[in-house]
Amino acid sequence: MLKTFRAWLKGSRLEWIDHVPTLEEEQIPVHVTFLENESVIDKQARGRRMAEILEKLPVSQALTDIEPVIWQQETRQDLQLSPY
Repeated sequence: MLKTFRAWLKGSRLEWIDHVPTLEEEQIPVHVTFLENESVIDKQARGRRMAEILEKLPVSQALTDIEPVIWQQETRQDLQLSPY
């Protein structure tokens, strides 16, 4: 079974985050996968865009043709309750 250890890559060195593997002075082949790291600027821009869309929603009257009670009855999948 493969073991996975989390680490930070700093320059050419790995800094272990959680559990540290037991290593001697041996060379161990590894595979490193860079996970996409969304920047703070991207998150802020996405948040501003979402706020703009939510502000426009009431004006657009996009949901005016939905009857809330009927929608809830169609959407919910309640089970019949037993009398006991």
